[in-house]
Amino acid sequence: MPTKLVDVEVATTTRRNVPAVVLATTGPALGPGGDDLDTSEITGKAGEALRQHGTDVWTLGVGTSTLGDLRTAGASLVRALSGDDAPKTADVLLTPDFDAEKVRAFVLGAALGGYRFKVTGEDGPKRVASLRLVTGDTGFDEVLTSAALKAHALATATSLARDLANTPSNVKDPRWLATTAARLADKLDGLSAVVRDEKWLAQQGFGGVLAVGGGSSRPPRFLELTYDGGGSEHLVFIGKGITFDTGGISIKPADGMHLMRTDMAGGGAVISALLAVARRQLPIKVTGLVPCAENHVSGSSYRPGDVVRHYGGATTEVQNTDAEGRMVLADAMAYAVKNLKPDLVVDVATLTGAMKVSLGLRTGAVFSSSDDLAASVIDAGARVGEKWWRMPLLEEHVASVASEIADYKQCPPGPGGITAALFLQKFAGDVPWAHLDIAGPARSEKVYDEVVAGATGFGARTLIELAEKYSR
Repeated sequence: MPTKLVDVEVATTTRRNVPAVVLATTGPALGPGGDDLDTSEITGKAGEALRQHGTDVWTLGVGTSTLGDLRTAGASLVRALSGDDAPKTADVLLTPDFDAEKVRAFVLGAALGGYRFKVTGEDGPKRVASLRLVTGDTGFDEVLTSAALKAHALATATSLARDLANTPSNVKDPRWLATTAARLADKLDGLSAVVRDEKWLAQQGFGGVLAVGGGSSRPPRFLELTYDGGGSEHLVFIGKGITFDTGGISIKPADGMHLMRTDMAGGGAVISALLAVARRQLPIKVTGLVPCAENHVSGSSYRPGDVVRHYGGATTEVQNTDAEGRMVLADAMAYAVKNLKPDLVVDVATLTGAMKVSLGLRTGAVFSSSDDLAASVIDAGARVGEKWWRMPLLEEHVASVASEIADYKQCPPGPGGITAALFLQKFAGDVPWAHLDIAGPARSEKVYDEVVAGATGFGARTLIELAEKYSR
């Protein structure tokens, strides 16, 4: 870990005896190297990868060269250059209109399109190992090289987030997730990791984490990653780290429960983002918090009707043990606000099925108390190929968060994604805060664009781009 990705370099010249890839826009119109090619089967549709008969020349459709088309094209090329006769490398002949943004999109797709996670004793299928993007003598190769390096860093973070979420839960318990992240952090300058155990959690009063993790023989952990690159802003990212979710006493249906190994996708995004920020040595302070627990069923499981005391003293009336994510996030948010003096807090979680219904499986939900922060999240996502949609914190449902026997209700009545966000808002204090619900886009059942089936790594790139924005 992390999974090895396709390497990409930028150069001004092609190589001898290396397969060449000619780009085709819709029409089709062929780019450099395409003058003598047979166009009878070429449409230029984004992702259409065709080999010219009897040659080592490929054509690759890039559609209308939108950033989405280019991510799709890069991913499709790597998938096409796979199998028993896969070349070790290939030259992609860029068209003159390729700027830094287009290179980033293409490299992101190429690096992630061939991602594969499979626990097996067999060798994986062969795949192209590297690509050279050939610009010609444009004078922009340094700018494009920088763009390619940034894209590859984003892809590496996405890949690690996928690896963490795809890891089976017989391996991935709270201790494994926290210590794996700490081990990776120890290799990077400026990034430190502290892993707290269940005894510390009890001493400090992390009642939400302890309640959720109480039903498992594998006790909870609390991961704190700290990166200080200077600068005036302090960002805190908080990720849900539920390493497996049975639903607890409010048990889930059997169908689909196996996918709950990915219920820590928010935590994986935060871990990957902190590692990427440290690798890139961004001039900003960022803390990542991941409350890690396994929501299991046993005689020590927490119950509907329980009242749980969170870090800082606020209490919650439990109504559904399958709404465990907000219980652990509440502790972490209260800890961040009290101890870390953040300038903003962003939490990321596979939190509610309601958002899958509302926004589908490719768009994340943004809830925020700050218009500027919500806009920054959406803009950051657009720059790195992750789609977000702002959802409202409806005033008419605020009163329903109050409980008759505790401070708050865990599952207030009303629209589930919105009331979950309103519950979390109670723990954000006066700090600008955004809640990112990634229940839909965190997993995929099919291949599209740069995404493959399984965990998608969604959210990691947005957090990195957000950190970069605030570091400027």
